[in-house]
Amino acid sequence: MLLSRKLPGRLAGLPSGRRAKWAVLLLWVAIVAVAVPFAGKLSDAVQSKSAAELPRGAQSTRVEELAPRFAGGELAPGLLVYARDGGVTAADRAKARADAGALAPLAAGRVEPPAASRDGEALLLTVPLADDDDLADRAKTVRDRAERGAPPGLRIMLTGPAGNALDMGDAFGKVDGALLAATAVLVMLVLLMTYRSPLLWLLPLLNAAISLQVTSAVVYLLAEHAGLYVADGMSAILNALVFGVTTDYALLLLARYREELRAHEDRHAAMRAALRRAAAPIVASAATVSVGLLCLLAADMGFNYALGPIGAIGVLCGLLVVMSLLPATLVVFGRWVFWPRIPRFGDAPPARTGLWERVGRLVAPRPRLVWIGCLAVLAALSAGVLGISTGLDRDHTLTTTPSSSLGRHLMAEHFPGGQDRPLTVVADAAAAPAAGPAVARVPGVARVGRPAPSTDGRLARIDVVLDDAPDSPAAWRTVRDMRAALAGPAPSAVVGAGAASELDLADAQAHDRRAVIPLVLGVVLVILMVLLRALVAPLLVMATVIVSYFAALGGSWLLFRYALDLPALDTQVALMGFLFMVALGVDYNLFLVSRVREEVGRGPAGPRGTAPGCCGGWRSPAA
Repeated sequence: MLLSRKLPGRLAGLPSGRRAKWAVLLLWVAIVAVAVPFAGKLSDAVQSKSAAELPRGAQSTRVEELAPRFAGGELAPGLLVYARDGGVTAADRAKARADAGALAPLAAGRVEPPAASRDGEALLLTVPLADDDDLADRAKTVRDRAERGAPPGLRIMLTGPAGNALDMGDAFGKVDGALLAATAVLVMLVLLMTYRSPLLWLLPLLNAAISLQVTSAVVYLLAEHAGLYVADGMSAILNALVFGVTTDYALLLLARYREELRAHEDRHAAMRAALRRAAAPIVASAATVSVGLLCLLAADMGFNYALGPIGAIGVLCGLLVVMSLLPATLVVFGRWVFWPRIPRFGDAPPARTGLWERVGRLVAPRPRLVWIGCLAVLAALSAGVLGISTGLDRDHTLTTTPSSSLGRHLMAEHFPGGQDRPLTVVADAAAAPAAGPAVARVPGVARVGRPAPSTDGRLARIDVVLDDAPDSPAAWRTVRDMRAALAGPAPSAVVGAGAASELDLADAQAHDRRAVIPLVLGVVLVILMVLLRALVAPLLVMATVIVSYFAALGGSWLLFRYALDLPALDTQVALMGFLFMVALGVDYNLFLVSRVREEVGRGPAGPRGTAPGCCGGWRSPAA
C-alpha cells in the first residue's frame, strides 16, 4: 500500500524534477530521432490490395486469396471505352486497334482486339495491368496515350479497376494532407481562443506531431516485423485520432498546471501537483478509448479489424507524450509560455464571469429543466436516424465526378452494367463444366466465360458479367441466387470480385455493427464502474454519450441528404461514428465527473447541501 501511494508522486516527479526534466527531454530527442525515419516509411507498409481488407471468412475473400494460383490472377484491367453517337466509324476502329498495339508493352497479359457493342456505337478495349503499387501510374499512362490523336467526335474514357485505382489514389492523396492540415489549424484556433497566448499553442501542437511520428514508427515496425495489417486510407483516421486525443489530454494538463502555478511559488512543485491531479482522468480516458478501439478485434471487416490495434497504439503514444514530454517542456520554458496572461504565485483565481460560469449558474438552480430541454433537442435530431439509407454507391463516394465514373456510365449505355467489374467463380476443376451452365441459368447474368484452369490444374476460374451495376441491389440479388445455384453442382465453389465483394462488404459491416457496438458499450461501462468506483455515475455518463451519438448521426444524415444531396451514407459511417462519439466522447465526461468529485470533496457539502456518497450518488451530511 505504501508503494502504491508513493508511486504516483514518484512518476510525477520525473518530468517535473529539476534535473530529471532534462533527462526526459534528452530521452525524447533520442526517441524522435529514431522514430522519424521509420515514420516516413509507413506508406510503404500500406497494403492497398489485399485479402486482409475484405471480410474474414467471406467467399469474396477466398477468391482473392486464390487469385495468385491463376495465370494473370492478380491483374487490374483497364477498360477503354470508345463511343460515338450514331455509330463508330472505320477511323474509330482503326484508332482502337492501334491503341491495342501501342499499349501492349504496358500490359501484364495479352491485349485482345477491341470488342464492339450490339448497338454499334461503342468499342471496348481491355488492357490487363499488374495490380501493384505502380498501378495508378500505369493507368494514367494508358489513359493519356489513348486520348492522344483521337478522331474528332470520338469519346474515350478509362474505367474498370485500373481507372478506379487512378481516381481513388488521387483523391486519398489529397485527403490525407488536407485533413492533417485542417486538424492542425482547428486545434491551433481552439488553443488560441482558450489561452489567448501567441506562444502556448505551439507546445500542444508540437507534442501532437511527435505523438503522430512515434505512432507511425511503431505501426510501421509492427507491420514489417509482426504482420500488422495497414489498410489504405487508414492514415487519415490515425491523424485525426492522434491529434484529437493528444490535444485533449494536453488541454487538461495545461488547465491544471495554470491553476497550480497560482498556488505554488516553484513551477516544478506546481507541475508535480498538476500531474498528480490530472493523471487519473487522463489515464482513465486513455484506457476507455484504447480498450474501446480494441473491441474492433471482434469485427469481420479487415479494415475495422486492423483499425483496433493501430488506433489503440495511437492513443497510448499520445498518453505517453502528454504525461512525460509536455510536462518537461512546460517546466523548462517556465511561466512565460502563458504570456500575456502569466499566472503568478499568490494571484487570485480569475474572475468567474466567463461563458462557462454563466452556463454553470444557469444549470445549477434548474437542472431538471435544462436536461429535459437538452434531451428534447437531442431527441429531435435523433429522429433523423429513422430515415437513414446506407450503402453509398460509387458515383457518390467522391465529392467530384471522376473520369472513371464517367467512363463507367458511358460503358453501361452500350454494354452490360457489370462489364467494368465482372464476378469471379472459382470451383474445383472437375465441377467447372457443371458450374458454368448453372450460373448461366441465373436471372441477371449477362455472360459467362469459359473455365480457365489454375496453374496446378486443380481449380478453374469462370468470369461472369452481370446485367446490373455491381453496387446495385439487383446485382446483389443475382449474387445470392448464383451462390444458391452452385450449391448443388459445385458445393465448394466460391463467388467473389465485383458485386460479390460489394455484397460481402455490406454484410460484414452489418455484422460488425451488431457485434462491436454492444461489446464497446459493455466494456466501456465496466471500465467506468471500476475507475469511478460507482454504479449510477457510469450509467449516466454512457447515457449522455449514447444520446449524443444518435443525435449526431441523425443530424448528419439530415445534412447529407438535404444540404449535400447525397442519397445514402457510407456503411462505415455508423460504426466509425459510434467509436468516435462513444469511446472518444467518454473522456470529456470523465474529465468533468472527476473534477466535480474533486470540487465537492473540497467543501463540507456537495451540491444542494449534500456530500458525496457511494456508487456515484449523493447522501445527506447526516447520513
